[in-house]
Amino acid sequence: MGTAITCSREVPSPQDIGEMLKLIGGYRISQAIYVIVELGIPDLLAAGPKRCDELATETKTHAPTLYRILRFLAGAGLFNELDPQEFELTRFGSTLRTDVPGSPYAAARFWLSGFLWGPWGRLIHSARTGETAFNHVHGMGVFDYFKSNADASAVFNAAMTSNSARSGAGIVERYDFSGVRKVIDVGGGHGFLLATILRSNPTMRGVLFDLPHVVAGASQVLENSGVRDRCEVVGGSFFDALQTSGDAYVLRHIIHDWDDDRALAILRNCRAAMKGTGKLLVIEREIAPDPREAMRVLHLDLEMLVNIAGMERTNDEYRSLFDAAGFQLTRTVPLMDVVGSTVFEGVCM
Repeated sequence: MGTAITCSREVPSPQDIGEMLKLIGGYRISQAIYVIVELGIPDLLAAGPKRCDELATETKTHAPTLYRILRFLAGAGLFNELDPQEFELTRFGSTLRTDVPGSPYAAARFWLSGFLWGPWGRLIHSARTGETAFNHVHGMGVFDYFKSNADASAVFNAAMTSNSARSGAGIVERYDFSGVRKVIDVGGGHGFLLATILRSNPTMRGVLFDLPHVVAGASQVLENSGVRDRCEVVGGSFFDALQTSGDAYVLRHIIHDWDDDRALAILRNCRAAMKGTGKLLVIEREIAPDPREAMRVLHLDLEMLVNIAGMERTNDEYRSLFDAAGFQLTRTVPLMDVVGSTVFEGVCM
């Protein structure tokens, strides 16, 4: 169970009010993190401490203002101020270095960028209408926005590749692919997850399936991973018929991008592509029954609401989707990764 919270009939203490003010002001820390990540400051401090004026010269920023931002984040635990205006990274701050395995650097650039940050100021619109705030602000859905904005699309693809890097090892360590000769990675982006699976299963072949402009950027990842000769790259939409078949269909962090109707359409297309047998492996985060235990996933659920038009789901909600698409949910396999993913395994009914 989660941490107990005192009853609402009790008078809040000054400490309660102070904690609430921290929550209210959390956006300030988020945006300050975005600034230092966008400027590359964690990498500039990787070799050791530097003075603020030196950092300002390297990042072409205003030194007095940069100092105030770094001092603020020192208060949040990302830096130590050794001497006046000289800073070093803490171990906590080092998580934002690009050379740290699993770094949330790319996620920070994506989730805190202006085109995704802005719609959060219209959350009240979503509350009143049930509509996605991103569409209200930009006049189009997020994936259409990526098609028309190459810079935003590049930031998104980098974040998804980084996300796969943080959890990709979990699926080959925790899930047994024995008997799978050919795996289809549906919506697999640049192929990092598929490459991880193929490297760990040297006799397996794979198909990377995603929109044509997305898979166009996959060749380097597959070549660098040494699996290009065992991987077919296919461009297409998972809302259309999948013209490829395999023993297992993997959808990692795809279904949560969509409402139930569109999620069901994707799963039914996978079912139609299977030749009567096969496994469906949906990799998503599961909302736990206790909201306090589920808080990490509930953060993302609201992100889906505000910007993506999707949702995170409970185990029962995934079971219902599987049933409606012609799959039986046979088991769930927690991956024990840093993003809290679970494999929802289904077989054809």
